[in-house]
Order: sequence, then structure tokens, then C-alpha cells
Amino acid sequence: MVTERRAVAPLRVFLVLLFGILVMLQTFSLPGQFAHMARESPDLAHLRWPMTAVTVFWVLCVQAVVVCTWRLLTLVQRDRIFSDAALVWVDAIVWSIAAAWVVLLGVFLYVGFQADDPGLPLLLFLLLVGVAALGLLMVVMRALLRQATTLRTDMEAVI
Repeated sequence: MVTERRAVAPLRVFLVLLFGILVMLQTFSLPGQFAHMARESPDLAHLRWPMTAVTVFWVLCVQAVVVCTWRLLTLVQRDRIFSDAALVWVDAIVWSIAAAWVVLLGVFLYVGFQADDPGLPLLLFLLLVGVAALGLLMVVMRALLRQATTLRTDMEAVI
């Protein structure tokens, strides 16, 4: 069985790869894609910068979650995961997900009122529900971490 300490190193490799890909996406791919869209569809050119800003913001939210996960992995390695320091990083993850969800809600409402075809609003609604579920799951995980931290503190006081 793989212990959590053995899983930290490969997870960090994947987090570095993910972060690098997100930086490339944020700086090259997304702005280039929306510039291309503006050239190919002049009637949608006015959406170039808002769409670029929104998608770059979402990538930034994911990057924040990656950094917070990295910091939580450091606490796991040092056996300090059951501390108030861990709660700060979990809170940052929750706030990043909440910020992304609020912007996604705005995009959903905008597209929902503008769309002729129900496909994109339905996809955005699915994403909205998925991100909400992820955020609520993190709130539950935070509560579990808080309980475990309290129990560990109580056990250390007894011992």
C-alpha cells in the first residue's frame, strides 16, 4: 500500500507540470485563441477581451489551488497537517473555488440570456453544479480537518 508520504513526491511532480501548463495556457494559448476568434468572427470581436480576462481569471484560480495544495503537501511531509496553518490553505482553496464559481455564474447568466441554442447554457450549468459541488466538498473537508485538528490537540494535551 502506498502511504501518503510516498505519494507526495509524484503528486508534486504532477502539480509542477500542471502549473507550467496553466502558465502557458494563460499567457499564450488563451489570448491567442480569442485574438483568432476576433479575426475569424468580427461580429464577436467585442467579446475578445472579456473572454480573455474571464478565462485567465479561471486559470489563476486553478493556479491558486495548485499552490495551496503544494503548501498542504509540505504540511503533510512535516506531520503538521493537523494544525491551524493547514486551515489557512484550505480556506484559500475554498475562496478560490468560490471566486471562480461567482464568475462562472455571471458567464452562465450572460450566455443563458443571449443563447439561441440550449447546448452551451446546459454545459455551463453542468460546470456550475460541478464547481459548486467541489466547493461544498472542500467546505466539508475543512470541517473534518478542523475536527481532526481539535482531536489531535486534545490527545497531545492528555499525553
